[in-house]
Amino acid sequence: MSIKSFLKEWTLPCAITVGTLCYLLFYYVPALDELGNQLGPVFDTIFPSLLFLILMVTYCKVDFHQLRPHHWHLWVLVAQFILITINILIIFEVSDNTEQKILWESVLTCVIAPCATAAPVVTGKLGGNINTMTTFTLISSVVIAIVIPAVFPLLESAAHISFWSAFLIILKKVATVVILPLVLAYFIRHYLHRLHRWIISQPDLGFYLWGISLSITTGITVKNIFHSNTTMGLLLMVALLSLIVCVLHFVIGRLIGRRYGEHINTGQAMFQKNTALAIWVSYMYLNPVASIGAGCYVLWQNIINSVEIWDYHQKAKQQ
Repeated sequence: MSIKSFLKEWTLPCAITVGTLCYLLFYYVPALDELGNQLGPVFDTIFPSLLFLILMVTYCKVDFHQLRPHHWHLWVLVAQFILITINILIIFEVSDNTEQKILWESVLTCVIAPCATAAPVVTGKLGGNINTMTTFTLISSVVIAIVIPAVFPLLESAAHISFWSAFLIILKKVATVVILPLVLAYFIRHYLHRLHRWIISQPDLGFYLWGISLSITTGITVKNIFHSNTTMGLLLMVALLSLIVCVLHFVIGRLIGRRYGEHINTGQAMFQKNTALAIWVSYMYLNPVASIGAGCYVLWQNIINSVEIWDYHQKAKQQ
């Protein structure tokens, strides 16, 4: 197997491994403390810029005339709302037990998060429909921007942020990361034809950029786990439940998609989550330990993505 073929199939596991090893290196080698402190702000700046580029490159492949709602969009949202409702009822039931409450709040951050902004990238790698996936990403982000500030104050009355403040903050995040790359991609597609042709001629560009961003995300996740002020038992339960939720999302999404012949899209739409937003919500409304659920979730979802991509390439070789 050539290096190029290996990277195509195993980019995501390699990214997760690199992110983990890099953080552990800085954590266990005291001589690197100063360098780590200097690189922290750099990565904070690089990450959103990288995500912007990933989406712009992906959206350059979108047929803007095909950006319209589909029936499966509604059913994926309905399934998500059912899971959110069940999760909230469980939290109310265990509200007197602090550890249990944190555990189920960590699950809620995974369940309530909108579809990942980079979901169209992986969908494209799996042969799915980038157009319908992009549309759902926009719909999901706006809907959840309304749901989160409406729901979370019911769980944590101590949250000092109003509905409109939270709504506008989330909407700003969505506009910056989702809508602006879409507008720029439209401009490139219709007016900068030479640049557009070059981007189209690099089919894996967005995916490799996503691999770099995943390394950064993994490093941040491992950092949050190492610095969490909680017991190992709770951490393991959070990791286990986030895995169960991830698999449940994937299965439900695939089942919805069978009816419409879009199982790839619905699977990604249901289970690939915007964990960066979920982590922000945890710190804004909940116990910070709850953010570990979203951190673990991003690792599980990309492991599943890796298996999907490997399976897709294996089937393509047999044809």
